[in-house]
Amino acid sequence: MRRRWLPALGLAAAAATIGAMFVIAPANAAGGVSATFSKGSDWGTGYEGKYTIANGSGSTLATWTVEFDLPSGAKISSLWDGSYTASGQHVTVKNTWNGNVANGGSASFGFNVAYSGSYAAPSNCKLNGGSCAAGGTPPTTTPPTTTPPVTTTPPTTTTPPPPGGRGAPYLYMGWGSPPNPQTVMNATGVKWFTMAFVNAGGGCTPAWDSSRPLQGSADATAISQIKAAGGQVVPSFGGWSGNKLGPNCSTSAALAGAYQQVISAYGLKAIDIDIENSDEFENEAVQDRILGALKIVKQNNPGIQTILTFGTSTTGPNYYGNRLIDQSKALGANVDVFTIMPFDFGGGANMYNSTVSAANGLRDKLKSTFGWSDATAYAHLGISGMNGLSDQQELTDLSTWTQITNWAKSNKIARLAFWSVNRDRGCPGGGVQSTCSGIAQNDWDFTKVTAGF
Repeated sequence: MRRRWLPALGLAAAAATIGAMFVIAPANAAGGVSATFSKGSDWGTGYEGKYTIANGSGSTLATWTVEFDLPSGAKISSLWDGSYTASGQHVTVKNTWNGNVANGGSASFGFNVAYSGSYAAPSNCKLNGGSCAAGGTPPTTTPPTTTPPVTTTPPTTTTPPPPGGRGAPYLYMGWGSPPNPQTVMNATGVKWFTMAFVNAGGGCTPAWDSSRPLQGSADATAISQIKAAGGQVVPSFGGWSGNKLGPNCSTSAALAGAYQQVISAYGLKAIDIDIENSDEFENEAVQDRILGALKIVKQNNPGIQTILTFGTSTTGPNYYGNRLIDQSKALGANVDVFTIMPFDFGGGANMYNSTVSAANGLRDKLKSTFGWSDATAYAHLGISGMNGLSDQQELTDLSTWTQITNWAKSNKIARLAFWSVNRDRGCPGGGVQSTCSGIAQNDWDFTKVTAGF
């Protein structure tokens, strides 16, 4: 369905450190608001942390500020889903896009901490000036009148867009003259990248492009750069070509173990399974193995978001796509986002109309399978397009991609991606290439639009 020009690469071993997860529970979370700290993976010189703000106050929490102290020798190396300042060991984090927490809802932010010596948890937590554990902590008052008034209307869907569901274009470090991700972030404001591709590096062992290890590779360096700039990544397993983990891992448990190595190596919030070629997408046993593995991953990693990405017709999923969705329900895989790739249709004069038609076909399938409303179906739906010229010479120019992005925003879909940042450079009349889009454009034009999703 896509990326047919990608080479199949060789084999290499990979290793990862698996971190434990524990939670410091608030003393009194009944009523009021609270902030709960949890610790994810720990690699000896640093760890990943998270605070979850829960609102049980009876009214909307218009905004939130969390303060805490880090032990001596520890410092924030990156933070996402919030803005922060640090004064010595004291850290103050304010909401960004994730304020306005409805009653009964929650918001969170994550961060990486570098430390020396022994690990110690943050201390002296305050939420909006009160105790993080105190159920009676009052909500912050409504912002000044210069700010648009906060609505108390409940969200249209009970399923918020997942961390991996923002604008997250594909970045491929093994192909297409990969750009420095911080250069792209500084130029566009994009914060999330979908990193391609993790495959089998020998048996059931994960490796980038089957050849580059999880640590000490260009991919690991890029991920560190992205996180240092306040961003996050969604590694993508699969793609069109190459040696896949799905067929190579003999059981769902083994496959889940391969996914877990990558999750633990990078302290992930989300993973994408790009299930395309016949060895996975059109192999029903492998489909079921992948779904079983994702179920295990969800059980072992509370809060992680799982994404399935697959091809489509102009009217929605084909037989194998419909089966994948049906089986995800039957097997209890609890997939968060189903993403279609609306291109390589065999031609298409109007890629906006074809994309919207394909997306609404997926919406209708999700509604019929899960009994969801339109809004809930859209909140579990993603689009992964191809900027410029596709393999089949279908044209998605910047105007069309802007239309698609605006449609995605207005319908509050869960994820927007495109293939790829490597190709987000101009080469008018250049055809389908790995380093440019084949059309006239400025560098990173499509990424800028996607960053606004």
